[in-house]
Amino acid sequence: MSAVLTALDGTTRELPGPLEQGAVVVIDVQRSFADPAHLTWVDEAGLAAVAAAVETTRRLVEGARERGVRVVWVGLEQDPTAPWATSLWLRRVPAGAPWPGAEEPCVAGTAGAQWYGVEPLPGELVVAKTRYSGFVGTTLEQELRTAGISWFVAAGLTSECCVGSTVWDAFQRGWATLVASDATAAYEAGVHESALGILAANVAVVASTEQILSAFAAGRVAVPA
Repeated sequence: MSAVLTALDGTTRELPGPLEQGAVVVIDVQRSFADPAHLTWVDEAGLAAVAAAVETTRRLVEGARERGVRVVWVGLEQDPTAPWATSLWLRRVPAGAPWPGAEEPCVAGTAGAQWYGVEPLPGELVVAKTRYSGFVGTTLEQELRTAGISWFVAAGLTSECCVGSTVWDAFQRGWATLVASDATAAYEAGVHESALGILAANVAVVASTEQILSAFAAGRVAVPA
């Protein structure tokens, strides 16, 4: 049986390469972006969508581990001594205002930067970033190339922002990418659907976690004893 899946657009695809060359990349599943206690501005539907995506990410990670597919973790860790000026400008944070404020997401060393609902195992690659994309100002590109990873499945939060940014940069750097449609979310359903549509049209194959795990099960990989 070959490692094939049916994408959301109905097309049938093989995985981009052998499982030994693949990975699941989990992006920003952290308290600032997933814990309801940190998302007081998100409505019930948005919270439910995020909770479902976190749970599905957990299933995807566990399924990858069972098949010997590597799991890579990319998380935001803002440096409290180095504010991202353009982000503050876009969010209308006044120049000279005390920073980081209590609501600033994923500041290094704070609870907001902690993993939520799913977390790395010892030995799994963890990369910290300070921008949307996991490739900007990080070691991710070098780490993936050194590990021989030629393709990956992206999951995490949020689809239109950090997941999307990372997938765009991966594609332009030569990685074939899949996006697990139900292992990512946005805080509004319409935004999520639009993000998936844009990614599918330009840089990624978008498929459900069920389809991806079925393809993993059909693949072959040597699992260390």
